[in-house]
Amino acid sequence: MFGKLFGRGVERSATDPHALPPRKQKHGTYALRALGDTRVLALVEAADAGDWSAVKAALAPFDLGREQAVLGELTDVDGLEEWIVRAAEEDKDDKELRATALLISGARHVAWGWEARTSARAVDVGREQWQTFYERLRIAEEHLLEAAELRPDWVTPWRHLLTSGRGMSVDDSVQDARLAAGLRRDPLNLDLHLEWVSHLQPRWGGEPGQALEFARKAFAAAPDGHGLGCVIAMAHIEDWVESDDRDCLQQPRIRTELRETAERSILHHAYERRLGWQGDYNIFAMALSLAGSSTASNVFRELDGVITQWPWTFMSDPDKAYARFRKVF
Repeated sequence: MFGKLFGRGVERSATDPHALPPRKQKHGTYALRALGDTRVLALVEAADAGDWSAVKAALAPFDLGREQAVLGELTDVDGLEEWIVRAAEEDKDDKELRATALLISGARHVAWGWEARTSARAVDVGREQWQTFYERLRIAEEHLLEAAELRPDWVTPWRHLLTSGRGMSVDDSVQDARLAAGLRRDPLNLDLHLEWVSHLQPRWGGEPGQALEFARKAFAAAPDGHGLGCVIAMAHIEDWVESDDRDCLQQPRIRTELRETAERSILHHAYERRLGWQGDYNIFAMALSLAGSSTASNVFRELDGVITQWPWTFMSDPDKAYARFRKVF
């Protein structure tokens, strides 16, 4: 079971002390908890308890300045925003710890801001929601920029600044500069590229086809086995979201591109399964399924029922959609 779950690159077995047992749900699927890792679970639980000392101890195996998957687990912790800034003040003389607390706070405020805005269309968002949204993003920007100043080598502050900047409709030149800053630190960073694919969508002011062009160029520069292939899959999913045609991806050329991209990316023998790899696979599972590609079966088989929130949140019933596609392929 665990050999399938964690796969090649970092093979795990039932005796691995860091492997979390799955929680089976209906349809034989289960949501990934804490990236499937007991250390990440300990970190999330410490944050949920508001225990900064325990959080600092649990952070030892990780580098939040470069590991977006682990940082992302903290952004969903309710109430984190209420005490994390005080933690930063307590460690104001320790640059590393202060930067870490500010980074966590900034990332949390971005997620918290979107909780207020919701995923509704802009015209359906109320005035009070907008005010709360902007206030939380303003705080996020302040904390993320200070974290980036304290630790100029970190890439994750720039990834979240792209998200906050998109929400606040900052000038394109600012967004371009933020992307460039992130890519200087990690030219092949998947999360930066995925965020930029979102930024280029027509609903955020981009032009049709822009995101896919960006994704293709980015993956062309990546080595075989790199997860950056996910940007092409995500660009196609975003096209599906923007389109009124639910079958828009079921074209031979799109099917071929997604299959070839998957084979050179997550299905390539050189692909390294790091913490959060299931998110990469879920992006391809959804894209390949929407395109009607039989390659989806290979992806679902490796996932063995694991579903991540993103990108299935685009579906009205994510669990049911995942289960349906998994059964078909």
